[in-house]
Amino acid sequence: MQIGQRMAEPKVCVTLEAITVEEMIDEATRANIAGADYVEVRFDKLYLNKPEPVTMVNDDGEEYSKVPPIEEWGVKDFDQIDVEKSIATLKEGIPVPVVFTTRAVREGGFFAGTEEERLQILEQGIKSEVSFVDLELSIESKARGKLVTLASDSGCKVIASIHETKSTPNADEIVAIVKDNSLHGDIVKFCSTVSNHHDALQIFQAANSLVGQDSTHSLMGLGNGGDWVRLHAPVLEQAIVYATMMNHFRLSDRGLINVRDLRDAWALMEY
Repeated sequence: MQIGQRMAEPKVCVTLEAITVEEMIDEATRANIAGADYVEVRFDKLYLNKPEPVTMVNDDGEEYSKVPPIEEWGVKDFDQIDVEKSIATLKEGIPVPVVFTTRAVREGGFFAGTEEERLQILEQGIKSEVSFVDLELSIESKARGKLVTLASDSGCKVIASIHETKSTPNADEIVAIVKDNSLHGDIVKFCSTVSNHHDALQIFQAANSLVGQDSTHSLMGLGNGGDWVRLHAPVLEQAIVYATMMNHFRLSDRGLINVRDLRDAWALMEY
């Protein structure tokens, strides 16, 4: 099936940006109203310590306040978050199905504890009966297998995720990654850092090559052009499209798209 044919609309998942349980519930409620089918709870963000704004001086000598970039924020120790209580509160307060994620630093996340601690959090998330759990393919195979079995027993679908934080493979390699890992989850998620439009085209080309291949996947990039597959997801047979509640100027430079803008774009293009 080629680009241009009308396809079923993919599910839209809003990745929550909040860093406290209360803020996550509020953001999830707003995402639901804005048109999200699911929300992604980034549990690793609960471990972030937001610093106080720093006073800066512009070229005109005027002072202004600026919060340092998130990459420079400190992180909490594992035992500073009550995992069980936090998950229970999120479950009670969030009105839409949840994709539960605890991303390690090595894959672009913010959880800086041990892998054993991270797997404990994922296990508790699965046991709370979330709709989806994101299990990276980089998890040690035996440990990952136990979580997959637990998820299956709990009625929780598995997103098998791959994050290329340094570069984007070529289109054929991306297609191979998706096909080779199709049995490791209900959905294969591939995300890479996009440095230029050539990188973005590799992801788009891979997505187009997978059309009609009986593969359940979600491809995307982070960087300028990384939103191309998100925008054309209905004709590219994407299972889930990740969006955001953020509405910053030039958000597309980061490869992201606001959930309302995404829905509007699909309507405008008659997808």
